[in-house]
Amino acid sequence: MTVEQHLAALRAAIPEITPRQAQALLRDGAPLIDVREAEEHAQGMAEGALALGRSFLELRIGEAVPDTGTPVLLMCGSGTRSLLAADDLRRLGYRDVRSVAGGFTRWKEEGLAWTLPAMADADARIRYARQIALPELGEAGQTALQQARVLIIGAGGLGSPAALYLAAAGVGTLGLVDDDRVERSNLHRQVLHRDDRVGQSKTASAQATLNALNPKVRVELHHLRLDAAQVELLFADYDVIVDGSDNFPTRYLVNDACIKLGLPNVYGAVQGFEGQVAVFGAGGQPCYRCLFPEPPPPGAAPPCSEAGVLGVVPGVIGLLQALEAMKCIAGFGASLQGRLLRFDALRMRFRTMSVPADADCPYCAPGRAFPGYSDYAAFCAGA
Repeated sequence: MTVEQHLAALRAAIPEITPRQAQALLRDGAPLIDVREAEEHAQGMAEGALALGRSFLELRIGEAVPDTGTPVLLMCGSGTRSLLAADDLRRLGYRDVRSVAGGFTRWKEEGLAWTLPAMADADARIRYARQIALPELGEAGQTALQQARVLIIGAGGLGSPAALYLAAAGVGTLGLVDDDRVERSNLHRQVLHRDDRVGQSKTASAQATLNALNPKVRVELHHLRLDAAQVELLFADYDVIVDGSDNFPTRYLVNDACIKLGLPNVYGAVQGFEGQVAVFGAGGQPCYRCLFPEPPPPGAAPPCSEAGVLGVVPGVIGLLQALEAMKCIAGFGASLQGRLLRFDALRMRFRTMSVPADADCPYCAPGRAFPGYSDYAAFCAGA
């Protein structure tokens, strides 16, 4: 059978609809899937269409359209590849698949609504092509990342991998808070830094690494130790807070400020071979205080300098914090809000537990007035 004969057979078997009919069905809730490739999507897409290139259509259609009884509308450039894609979906069990005759070319010719992606930068399309291809992220998600402002507390073991991967993913602005300097004992886990930068401020060292990785990302430095006097002024300029701090006073301060300002708090902590991650706040429940109403007694949770830490453990936890921050920004997947993920490197085990909201939490319980910032050092010292 020739290609022409095969296409003729498909046209006889697969319903073809006009762009206007497709637009009406789209308004009624039927998914319109554009099976062209990413470089073609960059030239414009029908308004409301889902970009799902034919190269990965069979692998990803189940996530985009889980019900095989749902009417599926397929569009390509001229109406040929959409027929071939429709045949593939029928083989996968989709019972009502329709091809848009004339494709995107005819859609535009008939004056129907179409849009250019907001992210028009050619370098960005190349740099982020592999994640833009994911339908869960796509152009809209990448644009959200580029417009986002994320503040990372600490440029150390957790902040290093979080910052590296958020910069690599294209988060538009990264703020870094740290008042420390690079030491040689940091380097086995704080991968933002280099041996020839020992003695430099961690913020400056981090900026050099991040600029070299992705010069498109704006890096804002805050060489200071976070305290209640400046926390709100600093946090108010960001969308998401990633807490990579290594002490309890800062963790409680970050939690309280995020509750006050309605910001998501992507929490991480490590010790030895173990780590944990959660997402707290965003103005609601639960918060860090729901999980830890009181800090542990002094000496019960010694710092890494005393207890030790395997360098790859903060690497794992920091990467998970970066992932959760991206979810907060772009809205894909299920976040860890209301859950705590625990990682045990010795047993190579991840466990997730629910974090119930404390109905009497003085900071995040509904109807409670913000009680103000306390003396966190004294509070965590048991004074």
